[in-house]
Amino acid sequence: MENAALLQSEFSRIGEFFEPYLESVIPGEGLEQQVVADAMRYSLLSGGKRIRPFLLLTCYRLAGGEEREALPLAAALEMIHAYSLIHDDLPCMDNDDFRRGRPTNHKVYGEAMAVLAGDGLLTHAFETAVKAPIQPERLLSAIRELAQAAGLYGMLGGQSIDVESEKKQFLLTETQMRQMYAMKTGALLKGACRIAFAAAGVSGKPLEAVTIYAQELGLTFQIVDDLLDRIGSFEELGKPIGSDAKNEKTTFATLHSIEECRELARRHTENAVAACAALPDSKVLKALAWYLLERRK
Repeated sequence: MENAALLQSEFSRIGEFFEPYLESVIPGEGLEQQVVADAMRYSLLSGGKRIRPFLLLTCYRLAGGEEREALPLAAALEMIHAYSLIHDDLPCMDNDDFRRGRPTNHKVYGEAMAVLAGDGLLTHAFETAVKAPIQPERLLSAIRELAQAAGLYGMLGGQSIDVESEKKQFLLTETQMRQMYAMKTGALLKGACRIAFAAAGVSGKPLEAVTIYAQELGLTFQIVDDLLDRIGSFEELGKPIGSDAKNEKTTFATLHSIEECRELARRHTENAVAACAALPDSKVLKALAWYLLERRK
């Protein structure tokens, strides 16, 4: 209960200044290209847990920075996450009709505009990130971390492995699946922590510790995601369940029983919490780890 109260308090506190900032950085009315701007806003401002920007801002404060300085970086990271969800839902990917309880982007704006909205969020992310009032060399390092988390060796690379495994119609091994998820899901979570530390100019053992924390957090997040797709409900998740089975994907829930998945998730959570021992004032990071283990949506 103490962890939940602390985390809820921090989510509320950070949300009070992050949400208005996020809304302010997407162009509003009166554009010739208004439809694509509306499509970008539709997905970016559709709610969600905001785990990645929350993690970035929390780590930036933990590393000695002032949270508001890192708002452009946090917004950029959320834009990249939103773009990935738009593209992930497309008919050529997972072909999903609902996301967060609302029709997916391509169901509202059409496939072509959804592709452009995703592309728009990706490019606007970097336009936004460079506005952070951070010392130039540190900002450059942070943006490099952002690009690596999103690109060939991060989220995009993981998604490509996922697509290829479906096309070839074979089950991934556990090792292959973990590599895919470390990139597809874990890279943006790890990126959130590493972007924050790069922007604050912190390296060495603290950076190693927060990287291990984020890697373990990413595994917990994905295991729970796989479980929810198997045993959750549309009412809780805001999207249809069973899409992994429908698309014949290899997941933790296809390679392990429900109880084994729960035990794996707990083990990775404990590893994440243990990694925090090397970090000062890490109560919020620990609370986040336990929250992600117990989440129901």
